[in-house]
Amino acid sequence: MENDLRKYFPFINRYSKISEILSDKNLASLGDAYVNFVYSLALSKVAGKPVGRKIKSDLLSLALKRAGIRPLLPQRTDRHRQADAAEALMVFGWLSGAISIKETLDTLARNGDMADNFCTVLKIILERSKIS
Repeated sequence: MENDLRKYFPFINRYSKISEILSDKNLASLGDAYVNFVYSLALSKVAGKPVGRKIKSDLLSLALKRAGIRPLLPQRTDRHRQADAAEALMVFGWLSGAISIKETLDTLARNGDMADNFCTVLKIILERSKIS
């Protein structure tokens, strides 16, 4: 199923620039739900029991900075908007087939700093997306 997502969500094919993805508020809104879902799955995997959490904007904005994506946003973009950009990129990565939920989950569930884990996911998406 995950390889066929472009068929179900053809709107994903309209993005030709990374800046379009990072600034799309509708994609960020979908990304918010997606990121909270995979974050909760990762926490559940680590805890060995169901965990439901919302990720903080500060953590996502830090991951965006560490991934080197922050310079692609306008200079005065606040942390909340930076987090929105990270969420948009993450859901784009999944919908475009650049990264699976399983790979995202496994990366987020690693030992270590969660911001670094999200940074790794963002870098994987950028590397595989073939969008400039």
